Amino acid sequence: MNQQHAAAQPRPVVVAVGAVTSQGRGAEATWEGVRDGSVAIRTVQRLSTEGIRTDIAGEVAPLDKPADRAGYPEGYDDPALDFALIAAEEAMAAAEGLGIEPERWGLVLGTCNAGLLSAEQWYLDERAGREGKGEALAYSTPQGLAEAVAGAHAIRGPVLSLNTACAAGANAVGYAAELIADGRADAVLTGGTDALSDVLFAGFNSLESLSPEPAKPYSADRQGLSLGEGAAMMVLVREDLAEQLGLEVLAQFAGLGLSADGYHPTAPEPEGRGAARAIQEALRQAGVSASEVGYLNSHGTGTAKNDPAETAAMRRALGEDLDQIRVSSTKSMIGHLLGAAGASEAMVTVKALQTQTAPPTAGLVTPDPVCDLRHVPIEAQPMETNAAICNNFAFGGANASLVLTRDHEDTRLPVSDRRVVLTGLGAVTSAGETVSALEEAVAAGEQAFTEVEGQQIGLFTATGKEQLAPRVRRRMDRLAIGSVVAAQSALEHADHTAGERTGIILGTEIGPMDVMERFAQPLFDEDPSAANPALFPNTVYNAAAGQVAMNLGCVGPTTTLTAGRAAGALTLSMGAQEIRRCRADAILGTSAEALTPSVVRGLRDLGLFEGGDWHAAEGAASVLIEDRDSALERGAQPLAELLGTGMASDGLGIGSVSAEGEGLERAVRDGLQRAGASAQDVHHVWVDLKGSAGSDAAAESALGRVLPQAQRHASRPVLGDSFAVGGLLDVVLAAGAISRGEAEGPVVVTTSSSNGFHLALVLGAAEADPGVS
Repeated sequence: MNQQHAAAQPRPVVVAVGAVTSQGRGAEATWEGVRDGSVAIRTVQRLSTEGIRTDIAGEVAPLDKPADRAGYPEGYDDPALDFALIAAEEAMAAAEGLGIEPERWGLVLGTCNAGLLSAEQWYLDERAGREGKGEALAYSTPQGLAEAVAGAHAIRGPVLSLNTACAAGANAVGYAAELIADGRADAVLTGGTDALSDVLFAGFNSLESLSPEPAKPYSADRQGLSLGEGAAMMVLVREDLAEQLGLEVLAQFAGLGLSADGYHPTAPEPEGRGAARAIQEALRQAGVSASEVGYLNSHGTGTAKNDPAETAAMRRALGEDLDQIRVSSTKSMIGHLLGAAGASEAMVTVKALQTQTAPPTAGLVTPDPVCDLRHVPIEAQPMETNAAICNNFAFGGANASLVLTRDHEDTRLPVSDRRVVLTGLGAVTSAGETVSALEEAVAAGEQAFTEVEGQQIGLFTATGKEQLAPRVRRRMDRLAIGSVVAAQSALEHADHTAGERTGIILGTEIGPMDVMERFAQPLFDEDPSAANPALFPNTVYNAAAGQVAMNLGCVGPTTTLTAGRAAGALTLSMGAQEIRRCRADAILGTSAEALTPSVVRGLRDLGLFEGGDWHAAEGAASVLIEDRDSALERGAQPLAELLGTGMASDGLGIGSVSAEGEGLERAVRDGLQRAGASAQDVHHVWVDLKGSAGSDAAAESALGRVLPQAQRHASRPVLGDSFAVGGLLDVVLAAGAISRGEAEGPVVVTTSSSNGFHLALVLGAAEADPGVS
């Protein structure tokens, strides 16, 4: 395999950190508390814990709001946004004066619950007959939080969010590093944020997972986990730039490993096979051997099943070398920060390497013999090591491992020049459950809308009855059913059998609102005892990806992207990187959205139906992409090739986009450059025209400057705006046209989030020359 990109891969390094946790405000407060073994898990003050098994958590003490609340409406409160802004302010202040252009800054944010409290306050107001603040809903999604933080710092490069539940923070840090390594940014602000809520307490209480005392991971007498909240952010920059600017390097980013268990919605695979693959892949990417690792910051939740399973995973991945590696759990001191856990624990790992100090596991007096590790009980220990691992494992069987180094030579694997082709397509829309139904509806201009809350909405009717056994289907929500049906169609179209070298990347903007509402409503009507433990696991955004992994066997790399309307098409860009980094041979890029009457009312309160030309829709789509050589070797017939992708942001925050489409123009030009294609050669563009006057005019303005000669194709006026799914449906349509010879030359597919994150994909015929992406 040609490794021609090796010399051009910048190394990302950590130069600044920021945090707010129950240990206090500031990264140093968190580090000092954790280093000293101080347990900051106390009686909860902000929320009622009546009817809950515990009344303690790693709660952040009341603090001043950030100076710039990113336009958040008066009268509502969302700590997840505040935490992210506070941690970002600290990290960015420490990195002040870098002189990097806004277009070369990126942001990647991980979260589990996102702005749940914003949505909850609106929902409760509406239920009570009060006028809710619809504008707060713009901050309720993961991408809303990311774009609010990006706007506060005028970040105009890639702005992404992802939601792999408890692995989200680590996943975000890893993807941020790879934006730099891939040359998409010179600096990236990255991390995670999450806040405690009544819904969260009730959910974990229903699973009987909460400990009545501060969590004691790996202890023989452990009783469960302790919840926590907060945010951690860090600034990564190119190593050569850090040297040029004289910046102190706190740590080097070396490797990321992702995997899916494909086993159970909440429980880890007991033998740790999936988690072990993530650890081994992170080490392989880093070019670091297990014998070099001196410290491991473990997921370490303190539950009966998780701790032994993680021990088994570490033993499987690291072998006898594990006996020499100090292992500790930060959750014993700040609680489980969910989507912020990986970011806060990565920050602790950075400080551990910087100070050569292994922080302890608090409360660990008598270890469980099954967890036969080199523990760091009660007190910190000095160490001498240049390499450390940080593990995070999540609901839905999503695993993420990071390798960080200090004063270590650059031994990372080079990025290959593998060509990425599209081999299978699947679609679920209001037109039907097949790609041909989609194509026929768009060609004929046939709308199929249903009235919901007085609005004309595109709904899908797929039930999964033909694809899934009744007992399996009963445990799934409509988001997961749509995902599995579309993904199975793509696999069948490609005649591909999934396995450890096939990953699943899901894209969604709205997420599991159907099951979230069904879970939360009884809590509001009654009390925590009404929580349904069968529903709670499906309330995380990545639950649908977990169902695809479990039902279709794709247990390679997994993540769930939540980058607004760009999330669906973004699965292919990120999937291509998984293939080029040889972490997978094939990726199912899948997207799904499912609407409810409450969601439709929320969209109305956001003002989206004003003017009458915009229609919301739900649906699902899936595209199988593969390494070209692997696909041809198994006899596949590639439909098209992914030549390049471009990303950019307007950087104006919530509720604002460039009227001239400046960010979209940069994304298209970037994609063409990476594809090695000329704008003059593009004759077809699938454009994100939604029926919104402002964003449609901006898109036309941008394309008028870059691709004035290209024929426009727009599916949303027919199908409706299916949020994250729309961009991937356009890829399905474009790939079909290319494979039939109806679209000559490279074609472009564009899609944009509500607040100005733009993505452009460049596709070509399968025999086209490879681009540089």
